[in-house]
Parts: sequence; structure tokens; C-alpha cells
Amino acid sequence: MFEQDFDPVNGSLALSSIFAALPLLTVFLLLGVLKMKAQWASLIALAVSIAVAVLVYSMPVGMALASAAEGAVFGLFPIMWIVVNAIWVYNMTVTTGHFDVLRRSFGKVSDDQRIQAIIIAFCFGALLEALAGFGTPVAISSVMLMALGFNPVKAAVVSLVANTAPVAFGAIAVPITTLAAITGIPAEELGAMVGRQTPVLALFVPLVLVFLVDGRRGVKQMWLPALVCGLAFAVGQFLASNYFSVELTDIVAALVAAGAVVLLLRVWTPSYELTAERMDEEEAQSRVAEASGNASSRRTSAAAGGTGTATKAPVADNGLEVFKAYAPYLAIIVIFTLAQVPFIKEALASGTVTFPWPGLDIVNPDTGEAPSATTFAFAWLPSAGTLLLLSGLLTMLVLKVSPAAAVKAYGGTLDQLKWAILTVASVLALAYVMNFSGQTITIGMWIAGTGTFFAFLSPVLGWLGVAVTGSDTSANALFGTLQVTAAQSAGLDPTLLASANTSGGVLGKMISPQNLAIAAAATGLAGKEGDLFRKVLGWSLGFLLIMCVLVYLQSTSVLGWMVV
Repeated sequence: MFEQDFDPVNGSLALSSIFAALPLLTVFLLLGVLKMKAQWASLIALAVSIAVAVLVYSMPVGMALASAAEGAVFGLFPIMWIVVNAIWVYNMTVTTGHFDVLRRSFGKVSDDQRIQAIIIAFCFGALLEALAGFGTPVAISSVMLMALGFNPVKAAVVSLVANTAPVAFGAIAVPITTLAAITGIPAEELGAMVGRQTPVLALFVPLVLVFLVDGRRGVKQMWLPALVCGLAFAVGQFLASNYFSVELTDIVAALVAAGAVVLLLRVWTPSYELTAERMDEEEAQSRVAEASGNASSRRTSAAAGGTGTATKAPVADNGLEVFKAYAPYLAIIVIFTLAQVPFIKEALASGTVTFPWPGLDIVNPDTGEAPSATTFAFAWLPSAGTLLLLSGLLTMLVLKVSPAAAVKAYGGTLDQLKWAILTVASVLALAYVMNFSGQTITIGMWIAGTGTFFAFLSPVLGWLGVAVTGSDTSANALFGTLQVTAAQSAGLDPTLLASANTSGGVLGKMISPQNLAIAAAATGLAGKEGDLFRKVLGWSLGFLLIMCVLVYLQSTSVLGWMVV
């Protein structure tokens, strides 16, 4: 049996935290400074975490390896099971040409890329987050943006930054319900409190997306639709989480925001349109020669190995083809919505097999109980990946994709995502070793020892948890109880700090090696995860600072009226 020790170095949390932080520092240094490919950076960091677990935390070698094995399997299922099936659905639409139809349909709403970034990356991405989560929004929205003419780097960065405010209520509010189960605080209270924090982020995110696409000029010209979108999403998220349904919060917010932008565009148009033909400065310069010959631009969709064209000549798509183009995503929405119907949800839950992971005999020194994650839940039937697989089968029927073509597309998807699969498995293995050995808790307890100032640092714990695991749900499972305990000892509101863990966690999503690997694989940038990391790190830290200030003020008389 291995009893976790959270201060193994001289009984000091501060000294122990130095060693506990080594795996995280390793992966961020290798990615951000040395520009190493994510799969190798993750594997090296995993080796460091195992060494720290064995040499500093006295974890038996066998248990350290067993922890890594469980984490790797969890990375494969359910996480990559979700991503693979989501990208497979997309790839079939590319193969049949219906993704071009979808691109043209979105283009009719607006051919301005700044608007497209708002509608697709933020609104549609929020809807995908609400239904599936686990990297699906980044994977699908990034390739959709590429099909509309975005270059791969910009598509990936925009999608990563957009996947923030919706994350807390993602996958039908699983992060909230998990936090409620762990802390004992009602999910309705937690959801309402998070709904008074993340909407503040939503106000700014669309403006940032416009800036990423077109810089200061874009913000100056497109502040109105960006503000309308952010405000509509924020209001929808607040009202739904506080007065309607925590589980349906993101669905409501995404539809309200998209509807508000579409309605605005019926009565307002920008003075300057940034179309697929007027992209980045360097691209615009390269098109000068083409313009004289009336050459049409053509872009390659690296995610599918196929092509997505954006020609100047208009293409008329009939209603049936447009319906088929939207059908896969309609199928996803319908299937995931039906999966939440109580009796169907109960039936799906029966397809879950749970068992203690072999080789793990670990107890918490405070409770004397094993960490809940030592029991592995193989939810093969209710998994979002399985529901996406079903959506793919329906897509085959609607788009008339032959079984042979579908299997070929699936094989191509696995080949496309092979490095992302290795990266995600390595990152989750790293997370499990850090969690089971006690490294993550050491860092958390050290940060929690700051008294009332912990209100300011509370979101940082959530951010750290998501940066490591790639999941707000996992971060809540990891630090939820710690947040409540620290709040009680410091005389702070437990609901506020537990919610802050969730709200801060959403900002770690964009720098998580797991999400970076998914974005890179989807856009054909495998091996460029370090470049993406450097581009989004500043935004992650900037938003985190805003959340830290907000939570701190909510813990005082200044904004205390916002607390549930």
C-alpha cells in the first residue's frame, strides 16, 4: 500500500512544491522555449514526473507505472475516442464535397472573416462544447475556418482562444455536476455562481477573436457585432445558469449569441469586409500577381488530406445539398440532446463498466480512502465518442457514403491524428502520475496556504489543473475539495472558491498540451504545438488575471453582492 505524502521534502510544502512543479516546468519549457514537438515534450515530462514520484514521493515504481498506464488509457478512451469520431464525421463531409457546401452556406451569412470567426469559433464552438467537449470544438471549428480561407495557424489559434467561456458548462455541464458531487454543494448553486463569473469572459472573447483575425483595424471596425455577440452570450449564460437549467446553459447561450449576430447583420454591415481573398498581409501581397490574371485562390484542408476551394465565381447549391451539408451537425445535436432524456440517459448509463485499476493500492492520508480515480469507468455506451460514432453512421446514410469509403476515411483519420493520440495519452499519463503520487495536491496545498489572498489565487488552481489534464472536469475532481477546505479555513465563501476553480480552469484549456495537440492535428500543424502555445499563452494569462481580480473582488464588499 502507498500512502500519499504531500510534503515529502523536509515536511515543507514550499520545498516539496519545487520538485512537484518540475514535470510542468519541463513540458512548458520544451514546448514554449525549445519548440520541441508535443509528443516528445510530453513523453519527457512524463519520465520526469515518474522520477519525482519514485525518488521524492517514495511511490513504488510499479504503482507509478500503473498510474501512467491508467492515465494513458483514459487519454485514449474517452478523450481521443471523442476526437477521432468527431474528425471522422468531418472528413466524410470533405470526401463527399458537402463541407464546401457548408462553407458556402456560412459564407452567405457573411464573407467577412471576422464575423466568421465569431459565429463559427465562438458560437458554433460553444454549441459543440455544450454537447461533446473534450477537444471537439477546437477540432471541428478549426477545420471549418480553414475551409473558409483561414490559414492553419490562425484557424487553430482562433479556435483555441474561443474555447474558453463555454468550457465551464461543457458536455452538458459535467464540470459543474462533478464539482457538486465532490464538494457536496448543490449543482444549482455552483452553476449559478459560475454563471456570474464566466459571462465576464464572454464579453471580451469575441473582441479578442476579431483582433486575432484583423488586429486593431478589425476591432475598430467590428466592435459592434463582437460586443453584441459577447453580450448576448453573457446574458444567455447568466440567465440560463441562474434561472433555467445549468445543463443547457451553453446551448441556450450559443443559440442566443448566434441569433443576435445574424439579426444584427440584417441591418448593419461593416465598412470594410475581410474576405478569404483579403487575409493576412503576406498573403495579400502574394495575391497581387494572381489578381491581374483573375486567378482564383485555392486552399488545402490539411485536416482531411482533401481540398476546400474558395473561388470568386459564385456557386449555387440547392436546398437538398445544403440540408445534407448541415445534416451531420444536426445529427450530433439531436443525438446528444436525446441522450439527456432521463430514461434514455439511464439506459445508456447501463453500458458502463467500472473496475479498480490493477496495481494501484493508494490511500489518502487524511481520509484513509483511495482516490476515486483509481476506479476506472469504461463508459463505452454513454461516451460522447460513441454518440459521435452513431452520428457518423447516420452521416454515412444521409451523404450516401459507402462502407468502404467510410472505413477508408476512418483509417485516414487515425493516421492524421496519430501524433495527437500519442500526445494526449502521454499528457494524461503525466497527470495521473502527478495526481496519484501527490505532486499536484502539494502545489495546490502550498497555494492554498495564503489566507484570504487565496481568493485571488483560487482560479489559478483551476487553471493549473486544466493545463495539466486538459479537462475542467478533471481539474474540479482534483482541486474541488481543496478549494472548499481552504475557503473554510480562511473564512471565505466555499461556493465562491469552488466555482472559481471551474471558472479559472476554462482559461487553462487553450495551453493544455492535449488541446494544442488536437488543434495542431486538425489543422495539419503536427509538430508546431510549441508555436501555438506561444501564441495563446499571453491570452490565457491575461484572461486569468481578469478572473483572479473578479473572484477576489467577489470575496470582498466591492462585488460581494454577486455571490450566490
